[in-house]
Amino acid sequence: MSASKHAQKLRNIAAAWPTDPFRPNVQLKTFLQSLASHPNLTPGAVQAARGLLENSTQKKYPLSSKTLQPASMPKHYERLVQGYERSAQGTGRPWWQVFFGIWR
Repeated sequence: MSASKHAQKLRNIAAAWPTDPFRPNVQLKTFLQSLASHPNLTPGAVQAARGLLENSTQKKYPLSSKTLQPASMPKHYERLVQGYERSAQGTGRPWWQVFFGIWR
């Protein structure tokens, strides 16, 4: 396959890449677009970017429920994801909930 086809595939992957709300000035999408114009672009780089976009490792090696919900803090990862999503929206917990350790 020619280098231009690899570059086009990488540009398609970059176009499908979600934006990072926490780092608006540093986006992986921009890096992938500039990498597409690199003269030594390899098929492995394109395949690695596609694997990251499609979460292929997570699908190949799924995490068990014991890992996702440890006995010591079963809601830890759920709360972590909720906090990330809320902060991306610009909302958070009131100061008194943070102070007293109250989770909704």
